Amino acid sequence: MKTPLVRAAFPGLSGHGTGREIWLKAESLQPIGAFKIRGACNKILQLTPEQIARGVITYSSGNHAQGVAYAAREVGAKAVIVMPSNAPAIKRAATLALGAEVVDVGLASSERLAVAEELVRKHGYVVIHLTTTSRSSRAGNVRLEIMQEMPDVDLVVSPVSGGGCSAASPLR
Repeated sequence: MKTPLVRAAFPGLSGHGTGREIWLKAESLQPIGAFKIRGACNKILQLTPEQIARGVITYSSGNHAQGVAYAAREVGAKAVIVMPSNAPAIKRAATLALGAEVVDVGLASSERLAVAEELVRKHGYVVIHLTTTSRSSRAGNVRLEIMQEMPDVDLVVSPVSGGGCSAASPLR
């Protein structure tokens, strides 16, 4: 889901006397308020009708969970999210509000993985991995949008943890 570039309106920040402008990629305007929706939507939109009928599953305690829940709802697929019991209440509530089924497990990521794998064996769900969507489905989407909207950009700074939202080949 494409987001706009917004000119930074901080007094004294934009340009610093260089004649240049600073623009921000407004990923907070995504339907779930985070870029993680990009990978989940891209992956789920590529599923076959048979896979959609099987439903999807992931293990996450936050934004990826919401991205999967949102995308699954959009295509009419069941979404099962395996979450740790200490997941933030606001993330759990948002995921449930998007129509997902939440399965609580212990705190260890190995527990989430084991439960998700068991549910896949039992029900045939399609796994929507965070790492897979980070590396392939959304890689470079943000950079491509920046280049389409602002082809003469000089520099892109991307302060995101793993860089999955903007990781790709060089801009030019």
